[in-house]
Parts: sequence; C-alpha cells; structure tokens
Amino acid sequence: MNVSLRDLPSVHELLASASLKDIMNQKKVPGILAKEWVQSELENLRQEIVAGEFEAEKLSREFFTEILINKFHYKAKNYQPYQLRKVINATGTVLHTNLGRARLSERAIQQVVETSTNYSNLEYELESGKRGSRHDIIEGLLVKASGAEAAMVVNNNAAAVYLVLRSLVKGFEAVVSRGELVEIGGSFRISTIMEESDATLREVGTTNKTHPYDYEDAINEQTKMFMKVHTSNFKTVGFTKSVSTKELRQIRDKHEDNDIIIYEDLGSGSLFPFSEHGIGEEPIVRDSLRQGADIISFSGDKLLGGPQAGIIAGKADYIARLKKHPLARVLRVDKMTLAALEATLFDYVYGAEQQQHIPALRDIMRSKVEITTQVHSFFEQMEDKLVNISLTGVEDHSQVGGGTMPVEELASYGLLVKKQKTSANECEILLRKASTPIISRMKDGQVFLDFRTISSADEAIIEQVLITLDKKL
Repeated sequence: MNVSLRDLPSVHELLASASLKDIMNQKKVPGILAKEWVQSELENLRQEIVAGEFEAEKLSREFFTEILINKFHYKAKNYQPYQLRKVINATGTVLHTNLGRARLSERAIQQVVETSTNYSNLEYELESGKRGSRHDIIEGLLVKASGAEAAMVVNNNAAAVYLVLRSLVKGFEAVVSRGELVEIGGSFRISTIMEESDATLREVGTTNKTHPYDYEDAINEQTKMFMKVHTSNFKTVGFTKSVSTKELRQIRDKHEDNDIIIYEDLGSGSLFPFSEHGIGEEPIVRDSLRQGADIISFSGDKLLGGPQAGIIAGKADYIARLKKHPLARVLRVDKMTLAALEATLFDYVYGAEQQQHIPALRDIMRSKVEITTQVHSFFEQMEDKLVNISLTGVEDHSQVGGGTMPVEELASYGLLVKKQKTSANECEILLRKASTPIISRMKDGQVFLDFRTISSADEAIIEQVLITLDKKL
C-alpha cells in the first residue's frame, strides 16, 4: 500500500504537465483554483487506494496520472467562474422568484454601468457643493409616478414593512384583518414581522369576512394604525367581504382624536394599469393613495420591473420620520440599485411606451398571437437541423409569478421537446445542465419551452443547445 501511495504524482508535477496547462489556458482556470482541484482529487484518490478500490496490477504512476488528468479535464470542461450565472427562462413565468424576478431594461442596465464604473453624486449636492442625501436621487420621480407627497427606498418590501411598523407603531397596536395575515415566500409572515417590530397585532374579522365595524370596535387608546395587506400570492373567493382603504379612511375620520395611520402594504405594487388591458385586478399605487392611505409600500422587482427594492410613499411627515430612523441606514440601498430604479422610474414618468422598454411589462403584455408567430419562426429554422429531437408546437398558459396575480392565466404558446431514447426527466436535466442552462417546465409529461419569456437572443442559444443534444447518443 505504501508503494502505491508513493506512486501518486505530486501537485507540482501535475500542474507542470502540458495537458493541464493547455486546458487551464483554454478555459481560463486561475492557477490557485487549478491547484485546489488537483489537491482535492489527489486526496480523493488516496482514499480510494486505501479503501482497496483498485486492482494491484494497475497501481502505477502513469495510471494515477492519467486518472487525475482526466478528472481535471472533466472539471475544466464544466468550469464556470461564478456561482451566479445567466440562465434562459423557458418556464413562461415572467417574475420567476427563483430565477431573479424582473429583468432590467436596457436603459436601467446602461445607467447601472455608467454609475458603477465612475464616481457619482450619490451623496453630494452638485448645486451647493455640500453633502447630500441618497434619498433625494429618486424621490422626485417616485412622487411623480405615485402621486405621493414624499417617498423613499429600502432594500426590499419586507424591509419596508418592518421599518414602517418599527418607526410608527412600536409599542402600540396595528389592526389587521385575519384574512390579510399572509405568508409569502421564504416563510415571511406579517404576524412575525409585526412581532419583531415591537408593534402589537390586533386581529379583527375572520378569514373570509371582515366588516367596517370590526375595525371600529377594535379602536382603543393603543390603536396607532389600520394596516391593510394586499394578498398578492392567493385569492379568497366565494362568501367573502373585505374593507377597502376608502372605508378605513371614513372610520378613521370619525376618530380624529386617535390619530390612526392608514398603511397599505401593496406587495407587488403596480404603476401600470394591467386591469385596463384585461390582466388581473392588481391595485394601482396612485389609486391607493387617492382612496385614503397615508403611507404605502411595494416591491421594485416585481410588477414595477426594476431592481430589488422596497418603495415607501405617502405623506411627507411620515416619510420624514422614516428617513430619520436609525434603521433607514441599515436598510438603505446602494448606488447600483438607485441607478437601475431611477432609469426604470424615468420610463414610467416620461416614457410614452414604457411597456416596450421594461421587460417585465413587455412579457406580461405579450399577446398569444405574437408568441405563436415567434414559435413558428423558430420551428421553421430548426426543422431540418434536428434528427433525434422532435419539436411540437402547443398552446398553454403562462403565469405572472413573484406572488402576483396568482389566479391569472396568460394565454401563451411554446414547444414540447422530445429526444429519442431519452426520458422527459433526463431531457430536462440535459437542458438544465447546458453551458447556458435552459430552465423548462413539464407539460403532459414532456419538457415544455414557453416562449413568453424567451427573447430572440435566447433563441440562438437554445438552437445551439438543441443541436448539440441532438448529436448525443
């Protein structure tokens, strides 16, 4: 056994071999990483030898060297320098949480690049030459887009909810309908975040029905807020009743001595009137404020189509209190988020055709006819290029995603992919493990590519992946 272990080549010897040097140069594998790979594989090989996994007559230096070089080549072949990688979303779910939700617009990307590759006036007033506030950078655009008196941004909507409750309701009660005590992705519960904020939850009504008198009966000297939560990721139907923001305002106006704050957590939040185009019933940010909300919050990377952020808008005195709270610094966003959000909001305020510039809006608004035309064009160019893979065009429905409009179905079109002598599960894995992973979904037991979320640039990659897989036996 000792003789066998001594026959193992050294790390230096392997790294100096022409074969390893060639593959390192081709795949641009850093020397330090190559050394880590070799050391790891050597240790694995030592354990295999000790475990007696090799026949004695095969134990030679040349044999071990060949094994290690082959293992190195395999690692290098699948080498990707970063964990966070580009994937192609062929699921049809536009705001796919696992795939990063909303894609940024070209304008937003350009603004991020410009801001991140140069110094910027992040906290510097160019007019006065004095220190400024990063809150000022996009507040003007947010005010114009939402109709609020003032606004600010934190790192996501969960942070926004926490900051609002901690700053404005700590030590007091917030009244919430039982039908709105939601849990969203990652086990984020309104009740839990309220407990963490030191605000006391006062539940009213029932799961399916809450009436105005439920809120009115709950008012006492400890009542500081009526909190309304948009049930973004589910919908209660049937024998139901909820209390609108307008009704909450009327109740509050009867009890002016209590100074109750009306806060609406819109979840996804929308600046675009999807319902006017027959898509869902998502409330418009501006409408919530018009109906009487003092303060609202919503996400930046869902229906807004921008970067991850939590946007808070409403009355100036409440926003001013939030900006001064110590948590505002803890939860603030960086310059790249501000840059992307500013460019996205600019399109809403000044862009005549924002749905053409913002990918999330464009993909949600795409018609079945447009998608079908795209699929047929792709099918025609692939028809003579595949032998072992068959493509079949079929109708289906896409989802908005991101916990938004959960019952809304968007008529779509796509391709069923079937490879000879390969199961659907195996085909899905092959697509997912391609050099640029293609994330598909299953339909009728077959791999399905929904073209709602596939761009023309994606098509070229999918074409090459399918051609490569077609040749594999």
